[in-house]
Order: sequence, then structure tokens, then C-alpha cells
Amino acid sequence: MASRSCFSFSIVCVVAVMAFAILATASNAQPLDPHFYDKVCPAALPAIRKVVEEAVAVEPRMGASLLRLHFHDCFVNGCDGSILLDDTPLFTGEKKAAPNVNSVRGFDVIDRIKDAVNAACGGNVVSCADVVAVAARDSVVALGGPSYDVLLGRRDARVASQAAANKSIPAPTMDLDGLVSNFASHGLTAQDLVVLSGGHTLGFSRCTNFRDRLYNETATLDASLAAQLRGPCPLAAGDDNLAPLDPTPARFDGGYYGSLLRSRGLLHSDQQLLAGGPSPSPTDALVRFYAANPEAFRRDFADAMVRMGGLITGSGGEIRVDCRKVT
Repeated sequence: MASRSCFSFSIVCVVAVMAFAILATASNAQPLDPHFYDKVCPAALPAIRKVVEEAVAVEPRMGASLLRLHFHDCFVNGCDGSILLDDTPLFTGEKKAAPNVNSVRGFDVIDRIKDAVNAACGGNVVSCADVVAVAARDSVVALGGPSYDVLLGRRDARVASQAAANKSIPAPTMDLDGLVSNFASHGLTAQDLVVLSGGHTLGFSRCTNFRDRLYNETATLDASLAAQLRGPCPLAAGDDNLAPLDPTPARFDGGYYGSLLRSRGLLHSDQQLLAGGPSPSPTDALVRFYAANPEAFRRDFADAMVRMGGLITGSGGEIRVDCRKVT
């Protein structure tokens, strides 16, 4: 269903309904169903949740990492687990693509989940792509976010593409027009952009992703935040030093949008949702709406995650035994 808080954004809402209809039609080639494993392995989802909860308890940041892993998987040829594949003589995979290298993490947790699921199911019946999708949902829940029914039954890709990852994953340096265009290329709307960007209520970003903003975007960046971050993120060092994406990086809440209202968005792409042009845009209004209505954000985030999880590219593929290798 389309978002229930579209309220006055009629154009956004119409496009959202059309986009979801397109996704639903595309998924007919490989039907997805939240009850896909109910009969073949009812222990599958509890096994995933157990490992995720254990991992997040040890390191809360891992919840954000698993959520991001799902996002980066889905934006490259659909949610097919291709991001998990190691390089082979036949292809260079996505792990070393610019948006992922030294950044995307959680592969070891996915490996542990896959082993636990195979043991619980008595065999290899759950795809790695489904493991990633469910782990993302369970990570959000573990950090206080909303639950939602994950569509299941994906197949795992047999190839991965570094070039496709470089082209398809939105960059933290993108302006608003580029972000809207990128999401539209995946059948997602400007409202989906704002809601899914709210996933930055969790986790951290590396200095290399926000350095330019610290030193060259003073007009749209709170001066006290800039001064605070320039120490750990100097002009010529500290690429891997981390800063939180919002004030409560281990708790799912609406603080991300409040930060944007105070010009404290860490990434250029974040602040663009509010300062994306000379005149107000629908994204400006959506940021203000979610800042004032955290329950609407929770509800719409869950809906948008289901839509994003419906991005698939056909019925081919396999169920990998080892998520890092083609069977």
C-alpha cells in the first residue's frame, strides 16, 4: 500500500502509488511472500533474529551496518545478495566499489546468520538475499524501530558488478536533483528518498564522506558542529574517523530530521533534503512533517522498506550455501 501520511503531497502520493504498482508487477516474475518459509522452515526467521540481536547487543553500530548492507544490495540490480559476493576471475564484485570499500560491513554477521539458519532448517533453503533483508528489519527493531513484514522468496545472484554499484548507489555528495533522479531510477519517489534517508537516525559515517561539507559548506552547516568535527576530521588525514549521523546513533527515533532543521545534517546529501534549492520543495515539507510527527516517520519508514525490498530483477538465481561464493 502507499504511504498513509501522504496528506497534502498529492503529486508525490500519486507517483508513489504508481511506483509501488510497477514494483508489484515486476515481482510477479518471482513472487515474494512474507510467509514464504512458514512451511518449509518455520525456524528460519527466529534463527535470524537471534543472531542479529546478539550482534547488536555486542556492538549497537552493527544494526546500522546491516540496514545499510540491505540498502546497498537493493540499489544494485535489485535485492539479490550480490553485494555479498567476493571477486572471482569472472567478475569484480561490489565490495570494492567506491560506495562500499572500507565502508560497508557486517559480512561476518551475515555468515553467522546463514550458518545458524541452515542448521535450524536442516539444509540450504533460505537465500542470502532474504537473510540480508530480514537482518535489516531485525536490526531496526533491535534499536527501537518499527517492525514490518519482510517479503521473502528472493533468489541469490550469480554475478556482481563493481561498475553497477558505482553507478547505482547514491553518493553522500549528491545534490537533491541527483538524489531524486537516482531514487526514481529504482521506482522510488521523493517521499521514499526522505523516509529511507531517515535510516541515518542510526549509525556513523567516515570523515572522508563529510570532510568537504565541514570546510566548504559553512552556509548550510551549524558552526558549532563544524568546529566540533574538524578536530577528528582534518583536511588531510583521518579518512576513517567516525562521526554519528544523528545525536542518538544507537536509537531509532526522529532526531535525524530535527538535526536537518538545525543545519546539523552530517552529510551533504542529508542536508540537501531541506536545503536543496532556492525555493521550498516537497522534500522540505516532508522533513518538517517527520520532525514533528515521529510516529508517522516510523510507519512510513516501515512501508518504504517493504517497497525497497520489492526491488528484484527476475526469477533466476540460486540459493547459495556460502553467501560469499556462487554455488
